[in-house]
Amino acid sequence: MSRQAKYFDRRFTLSLLHPRYWFTWLAILLLLAFGAMPAGLRDPLARLLARLVMKLATKPLAVARANLRACFPDKSEAEIEALVKDNVDNFVIILLAQAELLLRSPAHIRRRVKLMGFEHVERAKAAGQPVIFIMPHVWGIDYAGLRLNLELPMVTMAKAHRNGLFNWFSNRLRSSLGGNVYMREAGIRALLSELKQHNSFFYLPDEDLGPEQSVFSPFLGTVKATLPVVGRLAQAGNAQVMPVKIGYDQAARRFELTVMPAIAPETMKGKDNEALTLNRAVEQVILAYPEQYMWFLKVLKTRPPGEAQIYD
Repeated sequence: MSRQAKYFDRRFTLSLLHPRYWFTWLAILLLLAFGAMPAGLRDPLARLLARLVMKLATKPLAVARANLRACFPDKSEAEIEALVKDNVDNFVIILLAQAELLLRSPAHIRRRVKLMGFEHVERAKAAGQPVIFIMPHVWGIDYAGLRLNLELPMVTMAKAHRNGLFNWFSNRLRSSLGGNVYMREAGIRALLSELKQHNSFFYLPDEDLGPEQSVFSPFLGTVKATLPVVGRLAQAGNAQVMPVKIGYDQAARRFELTVMPAIAPETMKGKDNEALTLNRAVEQVILAYPEQYMWFLKVLKTRPPGEAQIYD
């Protein structure tokens, strides 16, 4: 692959009308219909559909339970099950709402996502610095990205889906305000280039990328393999690093998005220190809304030598 940074093409092509995508088109049309609904009607329907997900998604739910038992060893099985149910409810509610990010106006997004703590970003902007936002894999991450993209230039990076149509749709949604979505293969160089152009982006430090170059560091009630790279990236791009948390308030039917103060650069000197600092930031974001983290991801797949795997 060329060293040139590459991002997803948002243009529509006739190949997306191929018969192999017809069922995907049906799913997208359903998402668009739900996205056009008012939240007061859509959310109760989502909670009903969540019951079906609880019955059908056996493998992802098994991963979620394994993660929760490892991360919260003091929780009872009843507490774990309650958290799994809340997690699925929020997953379906946010999934069915997401198309509104493509359909509705910027004013609607501002109403749906209450932004707090933006003064930290303003100070970085005044200093001429872009921001690397630290956010783990939470259900509302696309809402966070597009809400911030209303206030400052943003880009992001994503892994390609196998389904070409869904790949186009999801990246069209994420880039609906103009920010490019880079392919994972573009690498750190693409992000560094964006920082030097004063564009900000999310960095997701919770993904398990294997033992190569990762460091084992405490994480909630266990340890996880963490890739310590954001400190060097921030230094090279003259950027500030700020954790961000977002959660959906079902009663108010809106998201609450909070930008937290910048992480002190000295706490990320050295791989072990950086891994610990990143994990502490991720913990802070998760614990704010533990029912809205993507617990079905195998974030604890890489284990220290001699330790048993937690996934069957």
